[in-house]
Amino acid sequence: MSDTLRKPAKTEKRLPARNPKLGSTIRRLRRENGLTQARMAEQLGISAPYLNLIEHNQRNVTATLLLKLADLFGLQLADIAQDDDTQLLSDLMEAFGDPVFGGHDVLNTDIRDLVSGNPTAARAVLTLYDSYRRGQNDLATLADRLGGEEIEAGGAQRRDLPSEAVSDMIQTNGNHFPELESCAERIRAEAGIDLHEPFQDLVDYLETRFDGIRVVILPSTARHVRHGTVRRFDPVGRTLIISEMLDACSRRFQVAHQIGLLAAHDEIDALLDRHGLDEGEARALGRVALANYFAAALLMPYDRFLEAARAVRYDIEMLEHHFGASFEQVCHRLTTMQRKGAKGVPFHMVRVDLAGNMSKRFSGSGIRIPRHGSACPRWNVYAAFMTPGRIHTQLGRMPDGASFFCIARTVRNRGGGYGVSETYYSVGIGCAVEQAGELVYADGIDLGNPAQALPVGVACRICERMDCRQRAFPPMHHDLNINENSRGLSAYVTAR
Repeated sequence: MSDTLRKPAKTEKRLPARNPKLGSTIRRLRRENGLTQARMAEQLGISAPYLNLIEHNQRNVTATLLLKLADLFGLQLADIAQDDDTQLLSDLMEAFGDPVFGGHDVLNTDIRDLVSGNPTAARAVLTLYDSYRRGQNDLATLADRLGGEEIEAGGAQRRDLPSEAVSDMIQTNGNHFPELESCAERIRAEAGIDLHEPFQDLVDYLETRFDGIRVVILPSTARHVRHGTVRRFDPVGRTLIISEMLDACSRRFQVAHQIGLLAAHDEIDALLDRHGLDEGEARALGRVALANYFAAALLMPYDRFLEAARAVRYDIEMLEHHFGASFEQVCHRLTTMQRKGAKGVPFHMVRVDLAGNMSKRFSGSGIRIPRHGSACPRWNVYAAFMTPGRIHTQLGRMPDGASFFCIARTVRNRGGGYGVSETYYSVGIGCAVEQAGELVYADGIDLGNPAQALPVGVACRICERMDCRQRAFPPMHHDLNINENSRGLSAYVTAR
């Protein structure tokens, strides 16, 4: 690593809050390790009935018992104390915010009780709702093709459900795949990749390891170049074609991606099989996502990247220069730093377009991200479009009192030459306010001052804030008192 990188400041480790309710997490750990309640209770020095009460959230977990659990399963305290059902709760609340449930008086407390008491049943309900949405979207698509009237789909349409299956796989694994990390480390050693100038080493490895596969940089002036094609592999001609329209970091990433598809084929297939992604669109998208993960692991080695991130206090632009990567690639890699015993700051990440469509989402910080549709318009990931290329910071407070520190910046995908349109996205990344002090972007911000935090939500239908002038939809479980002679902050907020 460059000597110019600064040493990270030492951070004090703190015990999680006393008496957290972690029944579903403890039950999952016990089942994953093949333990009966009696056997696990014996190892923890408690009775089996008491463990049963803990697993059903009828008893709290003391700090002493947390230490025993961490020792028993070889985990850090934060691994156990983290509420792994936060995203499930968010997804289920969003589902029940659909107008199709409008005739049922399902309260937020009812949904929380379901997730806390029986997360398996909660996931089954979510799967059923996803199937309903898929059927509604198929009907709407059929109506469009037949030229008929639009069919009500119970809310905004979403036709990329295969991508949701891939997002669920990534979320379930905390966006960390040790198998791909190990494979990338092995191949990097085999190829002798120089991380400062890796392109030629990647090209040479493809040729020597895979029966003479050539990498060709195809001029954009070639008449037979397909519009928009940036990478194309010809297995018969043993040729990987890369468009010259890509910059240097994108070219090396695309070559590393192809190496992942070939060299990590078995590991990728095993992961897809484990998560039930059968042949079809979901499996194809899953292969692309995991090959991208491999490429990032190959070009930004875990230990070296985490050390550099800590040294520059997660300055993304510094990491861009150090590893020759793009802003979005660095943000992706930051979310993967979750190796047991060597974890970085737990980040969430989203990517949206100008229309508000969310094309990428992952929550490692505990923030609730909408499963369907757009997020709260107060999130700075949307405001970033107002000043392209500039990093926006935001300290936000959710309705449940949780606070998060987020940054966002636009990224631009060049379309080509003159007259070819460009694509703009906004990439947002953030963490819980408790970890924000480790980020250089939080310098000068009073993280502990509630007045500094902007009230934000998840999405309009499940947000309980009634004083928001940007509310686009009425909230669930709130009666509207509309007075045609008086206008509030929005059409759904009654004037006082």
